[in-house]
Amino acid sequence: MFVIGTAGHIDHGKTALVHALTGIDPDRLREEKERGMTIDLGFAWLTLPGGKEIGIVDVPGHERFVKNMLAGAGGIDVALLIIAANEGVMPQTREHLAILDLLEIRKGIIVLTKKDLVDAELLELVTLEIEDIIRGTALEGAPVIAVSSVKGDGITELLQTLEHTLSDIQPRKDIGRPRLLIDRSFSIMGSGTVVTGTLIDGSLTQGQEVEIQPAGLKVRIRGLQSHKNRVESVGPGTRVAANLVGVSASDVNRGDVLTNPGWLVPTKRIDTRLRLLSQTKRPLRHGTILSFHTGAAEVMVRLHLLESEELKPGESGLVQFALTDPVPVVKGDHFIIRSPNDTLGGGIILDIKPAKHKRFKQDTIEQLKNMNEGSQLDLVLATLEMKQPLPVKAVSVECNVTPSDVQQLVADLIQEDKVVIAGSGDAALLMTKSFWRELSNRAVALVSDYHRTYPAKPGISKGELINKLVLKSHSVVMQQLLDEHLLVEDGAVIRMPSFSIQLTKEQDAKIAAFLESLEQNPFSPSGDVMPGPDILALLIKQDRVVKVAEGIIFSREAYDEMVKRIVSYGKEKGRITVAEVRDLLGTSRKYAIALLEYLDSKKITRRVGDERVIR
Repeated sequence: MFVIGTAGHIDHGKTALVHALTGIDPDRLREEKERGMTIDLGFAWLTLPGGKEIGIVDVPGHERFVKNMLAGAGGIDVALLIIAANEGVMPQTREHLAILDLLEIRKGIIVLTKKDLVDAELLELVTLEIEDIIRGTALEGAPVIAVSSVKGDGITELLQTLEHTLSDIQPRKDIGRPRLLIDRSFSIMGSGTVVTGTLIDGSLTQGQEVEIQPAGLKVRIRGLQSHKNRVESVGPGTRVAANLVGVSASDVNRGDVLTNPGWLVPTKRIDTRLRLLSQTKRPLRHGTILSFHTGAAEVMVRLHLLESEELKPGESGLVQFALTDPVPVVKGDHFIIRSPNDTLGGGIILDIKPAKHKRFKQDTIEQLKNMNEGSQLDLVLATLEMKQPLPVKAVSVECNVTPSDVQQLVADLIQEDKVVIAGSGDAALLMTKSFWRELSNRAVALVSDYHRTYPAKPGISKGELINKLVLKSHSVVMQQLLDEHLLVEDGAVIRMPSFSIQLTKEQDAKIAAFLESLEQNPFSPSGDVMPGPDILALLIKQDRVVKVAEGIIFSREAYDEMVKRIVSYGKEKGRITVAEVRDLLGTSRKYAIALLEYLDSKKITRRVGDERVIR
């Protein structure tokens, strides 16, 4: 299914032509009927002789309603640029043509209406004028068909030309991420809220749970209509009316997007490639406030030029827009910018979640150029360079490519040794080879420096290393470092594979003195000779001593003997008290309490009132 959009100056016969083609009057508002002009969007449909079904969006031509025209221009496959033969090219003809060119709608037909009001000579002159204004635009070379909507002349030829034009267009891809670009919201008695729009990028099904962005409203599709017919499902490239449950019409606005939950995140900052129209009256300067239009949405933005102080008429440049309100968009969407009454330019969205860029930064400019001009492989690499490490499942959204294409692109980049993939499944992360090399070198350097600084410690804690590396998705990255045998996990610490503790003579002497002090009174060690926290931690890790409480440390031999005596006594008597432990070991109450509390924590004993039982 395809969507056709009209364009052209006011009173050039757009609505009359739609009626002649379809038998449907797309003017739906009473004010439109009374004033004889289209104010808002109108809709109609027909089946071509060859069987193709098409929807038609009829847009207003008056200069005051150009923003309404823009709401209908998103998602159309073929444009009908309509020019009255008795008037020729007019201001809104040129503006609508410029908009179609900026939106890169490359398929179109020029329709000369009201041919019955002019002679052959004037018709030829107007045709020559048209050929001149479309030269160099997306519609250059488009066929020109003269018709009379009143008499029906040329209508058959127009239908045949439309069918031929559509035969060269591939149906829109279903990439599994439907976006209904909402251009109307209203209530119907007995049915509730209905929204209409053009569906792109995926399919919708009756009963489906969806959400409306940017508000994040969770709703369900009660029913679907296309061309006034009830349907159970609709595919991309379709004009759709969706009856929704769970939302009121007043909560949904033109410019909202209905989609699958969980993937489309509204943004208030975007990177773009902007082209300024050559007929723009003056340059655009950094910081200018503009009206921004994409899909059916309109929002005010502030212009941040990244490459220059100003953008002159006819020039293109990389631009970051700061939006006053969040807008749900994806990479590759087209946009138009306007001053209050004039279309100034437009372009394509390169990044939907960028950082706030410094101006004139060359590496940022190069990355954005690659995102704009390069192949899909270049696009993925450029996106990674700005946002890595990036979850593989996020590449589809960030680069606006299908999940199946992502798999092939990632496989190609790995084959070319340009990226590294860490982890697997939904947790898999993608990084450029250079980023991974820098990250892994930094990790190795940090651990090596730690060993040099603390030679008596077995390694750096995992948490400390993660903090120093400032890692996102740290568990996956850390596991990759271990899998490549760059680092070793040793209990609670990370060390170099070749590292072993090398003690100085002074440290060996401290250890010997400490162990000797423990042996002098093994069940009541004085604690006067302490080796320092690093060496103590080493002795604990080596299982040469047991720390049962702060400042109370036993040798491993003494601890094992004490546990043996306590367990034997407790099993024989059925219970044991602090006083009995004190007497059994010939120690003090302080040591007995500390030891029993430690044994409780190790589940060797269990406290019952003032006594312990053996577990």
